[in-house]
Amino acid sequence: MKLWRSLFVAASLLAAPLNLAHAQSAPPVKAKNVVLVHGAWADGSSWSEVIPILQAAGLHVTAVQNPLSSLSDSVDATKRALAEQDGPTVLVAHSWGGTVISQVGTDPKVTGLVYIAARAPDANEDFVALSKQFPTGPVRAGIVEHDGYTKLSEDAFLKYFANGVAPDKAKELYAVQWPTAASIFAGRTTEAAWHSKPSWYAVSKNDDTINPDFERFLAKRMKATTVELDAGHLSLVSHPKEVANLILKAAGYGQS
Repeated sequence: MKLWRSLFVAASLLAAPLNLAHAQSAPPVKAKNVVLVHGAWADGSSWSEVIPILQAAGLHVTAVQNPLSSLSDSVDATKRALAEQDGPTVLVAHSWGGTVISQVGTDPKVTGLVYIAARAPDANEDFVALSKQFPTGPVRAGIVEHDGYTKLSEDAFLKYFANGVAPDKAKELYAVQWPTAASIFAGRTTEAAWHSKPSWYAVSKNDDTINPDFERFLAKRMKATTVELDAGHLSLVSHPKEVANLILKAAGYGQS
Protein backbone atom coordinates (compact mmCIF):
# COMPACT_ATOMS: atom_id res chain seq x y z
CA MET A 1 0.00 0.00 0.00
CA LYS A 2 2.82 2.44 0.90
CA LEU A 3 4.54 1.71 -2.42
CA TRP A 4 1.29 2.38 -4.30
CA ARG A 5 0.81 5.70 -2.47
CA SER A 6 4.39 6.72 -3.24
CA LEU A 7 3.91 5.97 -6.92
CA PHE A 8 0.62 7.91 -6.94
CA VAL A 9 2.24 10.98 -5.31
CA ALA A 10 5.16 10.84 -7.72
CA ALA A 11 2.83 10.64 -10.72
CA SER A 12 0.80 13.58 -9.40
CA LEU A 13 3.90 15.71 -9.01
CA LEU A 14 5.01 14.90 -12.54
CA ALA A 15 1.58 15.81 -13.92
CA ALA A 16 1.25 19.06 -11.97
CA PRO A 17 3.64 21.20 -14.05
CA LEU A 18 1.80 20.21 -17.24
CA ASN A 19 -1.55 21.27 -15.80
CA LEU A 20 -0.04 24.51 -14.49
CA ALA A 21 1.49 25.31 -17.87
CA HIS A 22 -1.89 24.78 -19.55
CA ALA A 23 -3.61 27.04 -17.02
CA GLN A 24 -1.02 29.79 -17.48
CA SER A 25 -1.01 29.87 -21.28
CA ALA A 26 0.23 33.17 -22.70
CA PRO A 27 -2.31 35.82 -23.73
CA PRO A 28 -2.83 36.40 -27.47
CA VAL A 29 -0.23 38.48 -29.32
CA LYS A 30 -1.59 41.91 -30.24
CA ALA A 31 -2.24 41.80 -33.97
CA LYS A 32 -2.41 44.67 -36.46
CA ASN A 33 -4.10 42.82 -39.28
CA VAL A 34 -6.82 40.31 -40.00
CA VAL A 35 -6.99 38.25 -43.20
CA LEU A 36 -10.37 36.63 -43.90
CA VAL A 37 -10.77 33.54 -46.10
CA HIS A 38 -14.24 32.58 -47.31
CA GLY A 39 -15.39 29.04 -47.97
CA ALA A 40 -17.09 27.13 -50.77
CA TRP A 41 -20.14 28.53 -52.58
CA ALA A 42 -19.35 32.04 -51.36
CA ASP A 43 -17.15 35.05 -52.07
CA GLY A 44 -15.45 37.76 -50.03
CA SER A 45 -18.71 39.62 -49.53
CA SER A 46 -19.78 36.96 -47.02
CA TRP A 47 -17.61 38.85 -44.50
CA SER A 48 -19.35 42.19 -45.11
CA GLU A 49 -21.11 42.24 -41.73
CA VAL A 50 -17.93 41.38 -39.80
CA ILE A 51 -15.45 43.70 -41.53
CA PRO A 52 -16.84 47.07 -40.25
CA ILE A 53 -16.71 45.83 -36.65
CA LEU A 54 -13.05 44.82 -36.97
CA GLN A 55 -12.17 48.06 -38.73
CA ALA A 56 -13.89 50.10 -36.03
CA ALA A 57 -11.63 48.39 -33.49
CA GLY A 58 -8.59 49.65 -35.40
CA LEU A 59 -7.62 46.50 -37.29
CA HIS A 60 -6.45 46.45 -40.90
CA VAL A 61 -8.72 43.94 -42.65
CA THR A 62 -8.29 42.07 -45.93
CA ALA A 63 -10.85 39.65 -47.38
CA VAL A 64 -9.28 37.18 -49.79
CA GLN A 65 -11.19 36.53 -53.00
CA ASN A 66 -10.67 32.80 -52.75
CA PRO A 67 -10.72 31.35 -56.31
CA LEU A 68 -12.03 27.91 -55.19
CA SER A 69 -10.51 26.36 -58.32
CA SER A 70 -8.02 24.18 -56.42
CA LEU A 71 -6.42 23.98 -53.00
CA SER A 72 -3.12 25.25 -54.41
CA ASP A 73 -4.81 28.24 -56.12
CA SER A 74 -6.61 29.17 -52.90
CA VAL A 75 -3.42 28.78 -50.87
CA ASP A 76 -1.53 31.01 -53.32
CA ALA A 77 -4.24 33.71 -53.17
CA THR A 78 -4.09 33.72 -49.37
CA LYS A 79 -0.29 33.81 -49.37
CA ARG A 80 -0.39 36.87 -51.63
CA ALA A 81 -2.76 38.62 -49.25
CA LEU A 82 -0.62 37.64 -46.27
CA ALA A 83 2.55 38.94 -47.96
CA GLU A 84 0.96 42.40 -48.12
CA GLN A 85 0.40 42.56 -44.36
CA ASP A 86 2.73 44.63 -42.22
CA GLY A 87 3.16 42.97 -38.83
CA PRO A 88 1.28 40.40 -36.73
CA THR A 89 -1.76 38.97 -38.47
CA VAL A 90 -4.71 36.79 -37.47
CA LEU A 91 -5.91 34.37 -40.15
CA VAL A 92 -9.65 33.66 -40.13
CA ALA A 93 -11.58 31.14 -42.20
CA HIS A 94 -15.12 30.03 -42.76
CA SER A 95 -16.10 26.52 -43.84
CA TRP A 96 -13.75 25.04 -46.49
CA GLY A 97 -11.46 28.04 -46.00
CA GLY A 98 -10.24 26.33 -42.84
CA THR A 99 -8.31 23.96 -45.09
CA VAL A 100 -6.48 26.95 -46.56
CA ILE A 101 -5.48 28.61 -43.28
CA SER A 102 -4.37 25.27 -41.85
CA GLN A 103 -1.85 25.18 -44.72
CA VAL A 104 -0.86 28.86 -44.80
CA GLY A 105 -0.96 29.58 -41.07
CA THR A 106 2.62 28.46 -40.41
CA ASP A 107 3.79 31.80 -41.86
CA PRO A 108 5.77 33.74 -39.19
CA LYS A 109 3.43 36.73 -39.49
CA VAL A 110 0.46 34.67 -38.32
CA THR A 111 -0.15 34.96 -34.58
CA GLY A 112 -3.44 33.09 -34.40
CA LEU A 113 -6.01 31.10 -36.34
CA VAL A 114 -9.78 31.51 -36.12
CA TYR A 115 -12.11 28.87 -37.54
CA ILE A 116 -15.77 29.79 -38.13
CA ALA A 117 -17.79 26.57 -38.64
CA ALA A 118 -14.73 25.47 -40.58
CA ARG A 119 -12.74 22.48 -41.66
CA ALA A 120 -9.47 21.95 -39.80
CA PRO A 121 -7.57 19.08 -41.41
CA ASP A 122 -4.39 17.56 -40.08
CA ALA A 123 -1.41 17.31 -42.44
CA ASN A 124 -1.98 14.76 -45.22
CA GLU A 125 -5.28 13.73 -43.65
CA ASP A 126 -8.11 12.18 -45.65
CA PHE A 127 -10.62 14.73 -44.40
CA VAL A 128 -13.47 13.33 -46.47
CA ALA A 129 -13.07 9.95 -44.75
CA LEU A 130 -12.86 11.64 -41.35
CA SER A 131 -16.06 13.61 -41.98
CA LYS A 132 -17.94 10.41 -42.79
CA GLN A 133 -17.72 9.45 -39.11
CA PHE A 134 -20.45 12.07 -38.56
CA PRO A 135 -23.91 12.43 -40.14
CA THR A 136 -23.93 14.27 -43.47
CA GLY A 137 -25.64 17.66 -43.54
CA PRO A 138 -28.81 17.95 -45.68
CA VAL A 139 -27.19 20.65 -47.84
CA ARG A 140 -25.21 17.93 -49.64
CA ALA A 141 -28.32 16.75 -51.47
CA GLY A 142 -28.48 20.15 -53.18
CA ILE A 143 -25.00 20.10 -54.75
CA VAL A 144 -25.18 20.47 -58.54
CA GLU A 145 -22.06 19.73 -60.61
CA HIS A 146 -21.30 21.00 -64.12
CA ASP A 147 -17.96 20.73 -65.94
CA GLY A 148 -16.13 19.85 -62.74
CA TYR A 149 -17.51 22.78 -60.73
CA THR A 150 -20.26 22.72 -58.14
CA LYS A 151 -22.97 25.08 -56.96
CA LEU A 152 -25.84 24.70 -54.52
CA SER A 153 -29.41 24.64 -55.75
CA GLU A 154 -31.46 27.63 -54.66
CA ASP A 155 -33.60 25.49 -52.38
CA ALA A 156 -30.59 23.91 -50.62
CA PHE A 157 -28.78 27.25 -50.35
CA LEU A 158 -31.69 29.11 -48.77
CA LYS A 159 -33.00 26.28 -46.61
CA TYR A 160 -29.78 24.67 -45.35
CA PHE A 161 -26.66 26.69 -46.23
CA ALA A 162 -28.13 30.05 -45.19
CA ASN A 163 -30.52 28.86 -42.47
CA GLY A 164 -30.89 31.59 -39.87
CA VAL A 165 -30.02 34.37 -42.32
CA ALA A 166 -32.68 36.95 -43.22
CA PRO A 167 -34.43 35.79 -46.44
CA ASP A 168 -33.50 38.86 -48.50
CA LYS A 169 -29.85 38.57 -47.48
CA ALA A 170 -29.84 34.82 -48.14
CA LYS A 171 -31.12 35.41 -51.69
CA GLU A 172 -28.40 38.01 -52.26
CA LEU A 173 -25.74 35.54 -51.11
CA TYR A 174 -27.23 32.86 -53.36
CA ALA A 175 -26.90 35.21 -56.32
CA VAL A 176 -23.16 35.75 -55.73
CA GLN A 177 -22.18 32.20 -54.74
CA TRP A 178 -18.88 31.33 -56.40
CA PRO A 179 -18.55 28.10 -58.41
CA THR A 180 -16.43 25.64 -56.47
CA ALA A 181 -14.28 22.93 -58.04
CA ALA A 182 -15.53 19.51 -57.01
CA SER A 183 -11.93 18.37 -56.57
CA ILE A 184 -11.04 20.77 -53.75
CA PHE A 185 -12.91 18.85 -51.09
CA ALA A 186 -10.52 15.90 -51.39
CA GLY A 187 -7.42 18.12 -51.42
CA ARG A 188 -4.90 17.37 -48.69
CA THR A 189 -2.73 19.85 -46.86
CA THR A 190 0.95 19.28 -46.12
CA GLU A 191 0.80 21.47 -43.00
CA ALA A 192 -1.51 21.79 -40.01
CA ALA A 193 -0.72 25.19 -38.56
CA TRP A 194 -3.03 24.66 -35.58
CA HIS A 195 -0.42 22.35 -34.07
CA SER A 196 1.91 25.31 -33.54
CA LYS A 197 -0.35 28.38 -33.52
CA PRO A 198 -3.06 29.28 -30.97
CA SER A 199 -6.52 28.63 -32.35
CA TRP A 200 -10.10 29.76 -31.79
CA TYR A 201 -13.26 28.06 -33.05
CA ALA A 202 -16.88 29.14 -33.41
CA VAL A 203 -19.24 26.16 -33.54
CA SER A 204 -22.58 26.70 -35.30
CA LYS A 205 -25.08 24.75 -33.22
CA ASN A 206 -27.71 24.69 -36.00
CA ASP A 207 -25.37 23.94 -38.88
CA ASP A 208 -26.91 21.95 -41.76
CA THR A 209 -23.71 21.97 -43.83
CA ILE A 210 -21.00 20.74 -41.44
CA ASN A 211 -22.25 18.59 -38.58
CA PRO A 212 -22.02 20.57 -35.30
CA ASP A 213 -20.60 17.54 -33.49
CA PHE A 214 -17.89 17.31 -36.14
CA GLU A 215 -17.10 20.98 -35.52
CA ARG A 216 -16.85 20.26 -31.80
CA PHE A 217 -14.54 17.33 -32.50
CA LEU A 218 -12.25 19.51 -34.62
CA ALA A 219 -12.18 22.30 -32.04
CA LYS A 220 -11.34 19.87 -29.26
CA ARG A 221 -8.63 18.21 -31.33
CA MET A 222 -7.01 21.59 -31.91
CA LYS A 223 -7.37 22.54 -28.24
CA ALA A 224 -9.01 25.68 -29.58
CA THR A 225 -10.67 28.34 -27.47
CA THR A 226 -14.26 27.57 -28.44
CA VAL A 227 -17.60 29.36 -28.48
CA GLU A 228 -20.96 27.92 -29.52
CA LEU A 229 -23.38 30.10 -31.46
CA ASP A 230 -27.11 29.62 -31.97
CA ALA A 231 -26.54 29.90 -35.70
CA GLY A 232 -26.59 28.02 -38.96
CA HIS A 233 -23.57 27.60 -41.20
CA LEU A 234 -23.34 31.29 -42.10
CA SER A 235 -22.81 32.58 -38.57
CA LEU A 236 -20.53 35.29 -39.98
CA VAL A 237 -23.66 36.75 -41.60
CA SER A 238 -26.33 36.01 -38.99
CA HIS A 239 -24.16 36.60 -35.89
CA PRO A 240 -21.45 39.06 -37.01
CA LYS A 241 -20.94 40.65 -33.58
CA GLU A 242 -20.21 37.30 -31.92
CA VAL A 243 -17.90 36.25 -34.76
CA ALA A 244 -16.08 39.59 -34.72
CA ASN A 245 -15.77 39.38 -30.95
CA LEU A 246 -13.99 36.02 -31.23
CA ILE A 247 -11.62 37.43 -33.86
CA LEU A 248 -10.89 40.42 -31.63
CA LYS A 249 -10.00 38.07 -28.79
CA ALA A 250 -7.61 36.21 -31.07
CA ALA A 251 -6.09 39.56 -32.07
CA GLY A 252 -5.39 40.38 -28.43
CA TYR A 253 -8.10 43.00 -28.02
CA GLY A 254 -9.54 41.34 -24.92
CA GLN A 255 -13.18 41.71 -25.86
CA SER A 256 -15.68 39.93 -23.61
